[in-house]
Amino acid sequence: MTLFFRNLFKNISKDIGLDLGTANTLVYVRGRGIVLSEPTVVAIQKSDGKVRWVGKEAKLMLGRTPGDIQTIRPLRNGVIADFEVTEAMITHFVRKVHHRSRLVYPHMVIGIPCGSTEVERRAVKSAAEKAGARQPEIVEEPLAAAVGAGLPVTEPMGSMIVDIGAGTTEAAVVSLGGICNFQTLRIGGDEMDEAIIAYLRREQGILIGERSAEELKKEIGSAYPLEQELTGEVRGRHLLSGLPRTVVVGSEQVREAIAEPLQSIVEMVRDTIEATAPELAADIVRNGVCLCGGGALVRGIDKLIWSALNVPVYVAKDPMTCVVMGTGKFLEQTEGKREIRGGLTTW
Repeated sequence: MTLFFRNLFKNISKDIGLDLGTANTLVYVRGRGIVLSEPTVVAIQKSDGKVRWVGKEAKLMLGRTPGDIQTIRPLRNGVIADFEVTEAMITHFVRKVHHRSRLVYPHMVIGIPCGSTEVERRAVKSAAEKAGARQPEIVEEPLAAAVGAGLPVTEPMGSMIVDIGAGTTEAAVVSLGGICNFQTLRIGGDEMDEAIIAYLRREQGILIGERSAEELKKEIGSAYPLEQELTGEVRGRHLLSGLPRTVVVGSEQVREAIAEPLQSIVEMVRDTIEATAPELAADIVRNGVCLCGGGALVRGIDKLIWSALNVPVYVAKDPMTCVVMGTGKFLEQTEGKREIRGGLTTW
C-alpha cells in the first residue's frame, strides 16, 4: 500500500501505543487508554504455515496441540525471533482494536529494550510497517516505563526504573527527559519459570510444563521470606513411572528455585547504581528505585533488592502497564511539544 493511501485513511485510524513484550502485548489507543492485553503467543497450521489463533486462544494451546498445530512465542528476550509471525500478530491486534477493519494505518509508538541492536530496532519498525503502521516510532522501554510510572523524568534529578520483563530485565537512570545510564540483562520471568521446572525435576522427580511453572510462581512464589509461607499443588509427569502425579510445593522451595536469576537481577541493579554519577546516585538513595514489569509482582522482590543494596525500593502502582502507558503519553503529546526526546526514534 502506497504512502498516498496510508495518508488517505489516517483520519479513520486510531493512533496506537504498543508494548511488544516477550510474554504479553498491550495496546494503548489515543483518547481511550489501554484497550487490549493479550499473551504474545501465536498458533499456526503446520501444513500451510498460516496463523490460526493469536493471544489468549493460542496460549491456552501451549503444550496441548495436535501434530498439525504449532504454538510459537515470536519474541525472545524482548526482541523479534520470528519476523513473519510477529508481523501477523501485530496485524491481528491492530485490526482487533479497529473492529476488524483492514483499511487502517495508525501512527504507532512501540516500546523496545534499551539494549536492542540497530538490526533488532529495524526489524521491529519493519514488522510494524508491514502490519500497517504509519510513521512508526520507537521508544526505549525504561524511559517509557518511567513516564508511565509517573516518575519526574523531565526534572533535573535522578530517577531509577527497573523493568523486569519475561525475557529481559533493564535498569535505567533517567534525568531531564533522557536516559543517563542503563544496563540490560537477558534474564527475566521466563528464566524463573525454567528454574522452577529444573528444580522440580531434580528434587521431586516430576516434569512440568512452562504454564504450570508460571502459575506456581504466581500463586506461591516469593523472592524474600514470607511471614506465613504458602503451599500449592502442581501436576506433572513422574520421571520414573511415566504416570501423572500431583505434588505439594512450598513457597520456600520456589524461592530456592528462583534464587539464581533473582541474584543476577540484584547484581545488575547494583552495577547500574555503581556506574551512575554521584549526584544522580544521591537522588536515587533519596527517592528510591521503582520496579515495574511482570517480574515486579513476585512477592518480596522489592524487599530482596532493598536488603541487598540498602536503597529504598518500591513497586509501581500498576507495574504491568507502565511501558504501554508511557507509549500512550508520547502519543497524547502533540509533535513539536514533547519534553522527552532522548529515547524516541522515528524513521
